[in-house]
Amino acid sequence: MERSLTHIALFAALIAVLGLIPKIDLAAGVPITAQSLGIMLCGTVLGARRGALAVLLFLALVAAGLPLLSGGRGGLGVFAGPSVGYLVGFPVAAFVTGWLVERTTLPVGYAATAAAVIGGIGVLYLFGISGMAIMLGKTWPEAALLGMAFLPGDILKAVLAGMVTQSLARMRPASLLSRA
Repeated sequence: MERSLTHIALFAALIAVLGLIPKIDLAAGVPITAQSLGIMLCGTVLGARRGALAVLLFLALVAAGLPLLSGGRGGLGVFAGPSVGYLVGFPVAAFVTGWLVERTTLPVGYAATAAAVIGGIGVLYLFGISGMAIMLGKTWPEAALLGMAFLPGDILKAVLAGMVTQSLARMRPASLLSRA
């Protein structure tokens, strides 16, 4: 139990640290950040339940007003902007990513990359694009077109998540809780 709490807190901190990388603002009001890599790693390393809990802890800290999102954003106001769908989708994406890694028999690197693409991109885009459509008053296809600006970077992050997870599995197999 104590070990799980430590991992959850560490990965919530990892997501926060990834927010220190300067954001790139898009016209839709949703920034390109490195934090989605942290969401993917929560699932691939911690597994479904712990990964989602780490993301929920991070979001609770953001809601409490800590400026942990890229660009130093925080507080309840961020949940009323165009990026709300992505924020709401973060824990679901981490859960799905972890669930897939836990259930597949593929080698760890391939499993982590595929799970990051399905959960960390597919599931996250479903929530994020829906949130943009609602908050920006656009149709879903219009919002999807705006959301596609994130795709090249997110594919790179998914591959990176797979490589990091595979390296971790080689160096410290016991620390890969998604395969424990």
